[in-house]
Amino acid sequence: MPPSVAVASMKALELIDSGAELRKRLHSNAGFMREGLTKAGFTLKPGSHPIIPVMLGDAKLASLMADKLLQKGIYVIGFSYPVVPMGQARIRMQLSAAHKPKHLAQALAAFISVGKELSVIK
Repeated sequence: MPPSVAVASMKALELIDSGAELRKRLHSNAGFMREGLTKAGFTLKPGSHPIIPVMLGDAKLASLMADKLLQKGIYVIGFSYPVVPMGQARIRMQLSAAHKPKHLAQALAAFISVGKELSVIK
């Protein structure tokens, strides 16, 4: 077995051993962001997974919101037809266990600011 395969295998096993904590943090991050976005007035696709679709309906709005969020340092993707059904344009945010509370707070604040600016929320 090549040394690189052995080292990669050992690292994979190490990550599996520490996986429970990472999964717990990931679900906590997703819950925090889903709760904050919902309380702010955004419409989300239901779920508890770390991919959070923020429903906007309009393709131009989804693209504009993604651009404005990027200007605030938040990278998200706007999806519209034909990737999603017509009239179901959205922003797709994907969280990870590597996000820290300060990152989540920054993202939530940016979403609220841009959401108000674009009249997505009040």
